[in-house]
Amino acid sequence: MWKLLLATGIAAHGIVPAARCLAADAHARHVFFDNSAAGGSYYHSAADVTAPSELAIVDGKLPVASEPAASAPNCLQIAWTSAFGGDWHARINAATRYGQRFELHGDTLVLSCYSPDGLTPEQAPLLGCMSPGAGVPSISLLKHHGPLPAGEWTDVAIPFEQFTGLIRGTRDSTFDPEKLSTLQLMQGLDDGRPHVLYIDDIRVVQREQLEDDAPPPPPQELTIEAGERHVDLAWAPVADADVTSYRIYRATGPVADSLQESADRLAEKVDNVTGAESDRFVPVATRPAHFTRAVDFPGPPGTTAAYKVTAVDIAGNESPLSTAVAATTRAMTDDELLTMIQRGCFRYYWDAGHRNAGMAIEILPGEGDRVALGGSGFGVMALVVGAERGFRPREEIAARVLQIVRFLKSADRFHGAWPHFFDGSTGKVDPFFGPYDNGGDLVETAFMVQGLLAARQYFDRDTPAEREIRATVTQLWREVEWDWYRRTPDSPVLWWHWSPDAAWHINHPLIGWNETMIVYLLAIASPTHGVPAEMYYSGYAGQSDMHVAYRHEVSRTTRGDHYANGGTYYGITLDVGPGNGGELFFEQFSFLGFDPRGKRDRYTNYFQNNRNIARIAHAYAIDNPRERKGYGADCWGRSAGVNSGGGRSIPRDDNGTICPSAALGMMPYTPDESLAAARHFYRDLGPKIWGAYGFHDGFNETDNWFDEVYMGLNQAQIVVGIENYRTGLVWKCFMANPEIQPMLDAIGFEPDPASTPPATAAAR
Repeated sequence: MWKLLLATGIAAHGIVPAARCLAADAHARHVFFDNSAAGGSYYHSAADVTAPSELAIVDGKLPVASEPAASAPNCLQIAWTSAFGGDWHARINAATRYGQRFELHGDTLVLSCYSPDGLTPEQAPLLGCMSPGAGVPSISLLKHHGPLPAGEWTDVAIPFEQFTGLIRGTRDSTFDPEKLSTLQLMQGLDDGRPHVLYIDDIRVVQREQLEDDAPPPPPQELTIEAGERHVDLAWAPVADADVTSYRIYRATGPVADSLQESADRLAEKVDNVTGAESDRFVPVATRPAHFTRAVDFPGPPGTTAAYKVTAVDIAGNESPLSTAVAATTRAMTDDELLTMIQRGCFRYYWDAGHRNAGMAIEILPGEGDRVALGGSGFGVMALVVGAERGFRPREEIAARVLQIVRFLKSADRFHGAWPHFFDGSTGKVDPFFGPYDNGGDLVETAFMVQGLLAARQYFDRDTPAEREIRATVTQLWREVEWDWYRRTPDSPVLWWHWSPDAAWHINHPLIGWNETMIVYLLAIASPTHGVPAEMYYSGYAGQSDMHVAYRHEVSRTTRGDHYANGGTYYGITLDVGPGNGGELFFEQFSFLGFDPRGKRDRYTNYFQNNRNIARIAHAYAIDNPRERKGYGADCWGRSAGVNSGGGRSIPRDDNGTICPSAALGMMPYTPDESLAAARHFYRDLGPKIWGAYGFHDGFNETDNWFDEVYMGLNQAQIVVGIENYRTGLVWKCFMANPEIQPMLDAIGFEPDPASTPPATAAAR
């Protein structure tokens, strides 16, 4: 049954996971702006003004207004006075789409506009368009539209030819509407009068699409599940390629409170409400078409809310309302809160698994066919946790893992190592980082093998699927030629990349302290292509001039440049690591499967060392030397992420971005501090940073950046880190592989129980 569902792209609950319809998403092809992720100001904007003109600006950006909004929950506000001798500019930029081809489709620009008092073409601001390296002359926003009526949302459609037809010069314009990057509004005639204009739903469309007046059908199979302060909504995607978004309607008050005895009975009552009570359903959110999930925060525990959903197409036609669902939020214990967080982040690997590969796409929203090897390796461990906790039936998760290993078996490999990114539809290498990134990536391969070995031990039942998982993982593991990536027979180090065209051109040695310890552990443990155990010390923890120079180049500090550190930061001693600790993914990526408890090498007990680095990161957030907004005892954790600004050293690289995966993934080491962060992230910041697939990849209160972005590398750190704290499950599975203990013995790891506090909740 499950194999058939996979083949048709339909999940067991009847809903198409997000990534499975992303490639054909009309939102990505047509929508330039529909909502700001946060109130106050729009992160992807910029504004400036020259007196005596006036322009409303919030921290150098355009203000965001919640009323009136064409698509909930907000729109952009342009409030200005154009005075003689002055000037103003407001730029609306395309939202960053990391890893995604940016191509809009259409010949016409459409802006939904609202003026409380009306606006004439003479009063309107000028509008210009830019693509990378090119622009077009500015024209009055209303030049070809005519006056804007007062108090009414109106679509202003401007064919791009009305801009490009004004271009004069000795060469053709290179402006490309497909790559529209910025809309610039600027001062027009200096009439000296105050004006206000609201802008929403900016689209690029084909003119004929605007003639469509047939609304799409309503979404079906709407379901709801209540959390402590939020509700999870999910629905089946509307089978209409023109759908750009879904609109969420909520009712609280009499409609939602009238019945409490059962969700089914309440939904039936809500569907039959007419007249004034029916009007209490108000739009509260708009979701891009690539999401068929939404979360809403209706209120504290005990709040009952009812919901309906509509579909909106390219022309702005809105479907009828769906049937209603309702639920009541409820108080949660810390244990229930952790389960809820794990389940939300687990959904990234379940819902957003690539339709063919089964693996996690690199980033969402992002390129729908780009699957990430390392993030998917972490995702395999998250799937193991999901099976153990019953987030999906074990048989279904086993089928997904089997899909992944079958894909890996047929995908491109280079001396046994897989590339960093694949095209999930073909299994071919995707050289995203450049032409030399077209071969094997030993680090990402190690991340995947770590996950596969954990799965090999977990899926131990005598079923066809689980037998095939074990056999295929064993085959894949034995085929990785770790010794090839030594480059020469006497090399003291392993090397990161090899290209079939450019060989070792990237020239990147694997030198710690960083996330690559697991590469050496697995290379030494390999039953078929192993490397000498002494490479752990000559390579990863090496002391040569090359090693020291590498550490200087990467960390730009002498602290820790001989692998050992020995410094004290905030009263905490750091045995190993660069500077004062840096990014926390160093302490996560190699230790999702590898259990550092109760053992030490020549330098440290890595459980204690990881704990100290996390404690330093926590103390840094409390100290907050750069005065970043929000930092504190319950808001901490810097790591690699979409907006993290590098983060290799603090405070140098601290741009104000917090990655929830940093604090929550360190829960085995700092349970009290991590739990405090979990409570704060959800209960205080939840409406801004908790979404369809758990916590966003990051947020920045200083810059008011709260974009809903998820990354395959990071969501699993939360799922697996919390689980290793609670039960040690993934640690137990990985360490149970028969190749692991002999490897530790060969390296010279020794028992060290005294300096390792208990890690798991059960042990505590």
